[in-house]
Amino acid sequence: MSYIGRFAPSPTGPLHFGSLLTAVASYCDAKANHGKWLVRIEDTDIPRIYPNSEMHILSCIDAFQFEPDSEIIFQKDRLDIYEQVLEQLKQAQLIYACQCTRKMLGSNHIYVGTCRDLNLDFEQQAIRLKVSDQQICFDDRLQGQQCSNLKYDLGDFVLKRRDGIISYQLAVVVDDYLQKITHVVRGADLLDNTVRQIWLGSLLDYPKLSYMHLPLAMNGQGQKLSKQNLAQALDINKAPELLSAAILALGQSMVELDQPRIMLQQAIQQWDVERIPKGIYLNDIYQ
Repeated sequence: MSYIGRFAPSPTGPLHFGSLLTAVASYCDAKANHGKWLVRIEDTDIPRIYPNSEMHILSCIDAFQFEPDSEIIFQKDRLDIYEQVLEQLKQAQLIYACQCTRKMLGSNHIYVGTCRDLNLDFEQQAIRLKVSDQQICFDDRLQGQQCSNLKYDLGDFVLKRRDGIISYQLAVVVDDYLQKITHVVRGADLLDNTVRQIWLGSLLDYPKLSYMHLPLAMNGQGQKLSKQNLAQALDINKAPELLSAAILALGQSMVELDQPRIMLQQAIQQWDVERIPKGIYLNDIYQ
């Protein structure tokens, strides 16, 4: 099977070292398998877009000399496509309107289908996807077999919010299909999203994907590097040094400090998934 991978950051903040790990791993895995590597900016949650973060993402792609094999796409430019898929799901009676608010749901994270049979108008309501009582499993290349029964673990989940924002679950499934993605390499913080995406993809009759969820980079306080924890933005002026650190953090053989493009080529030649560690703990300089 031909390999098409992708790096799909969200511009809710600048890229940090954890983002670089995902970029490096997804790039090297695609290229080591003679595949293509695409970049997609996942910016459907428009109110949460951080000022200048999209520009920072593009600057990092250039500074670290990654070479996407196709034009970079932005999800906010594709909202009409997601609406078409919602209409397809509506015609198949696989989604429904939900008037439940977070306050009404309280602390219960499992949605019990309160609005499933109310036949509410779709305007200005959240849109939920129906799930069924069945076990869904997949084999993650790093994390091993993962299984979930969405009915009991989550319940019907939202594809479009009340405020009109398209959910990550819908946009990522549709775009992975339209971009012909075959392999997904991303952080383990997205692991619990995968069964939802597999379920939605199966309802749309999309091909199955291969998944590899990377261990999360942890700072000195045992917290994952994230925008919420104010992880330091990547300094594009230190691209070779940061790239070298990312390659070593992924358990790979050392590469010579050089232009990032040359370093990446060496990393690709030496790429070995078996060497990726179970956990990644970083010094303060890379937070």
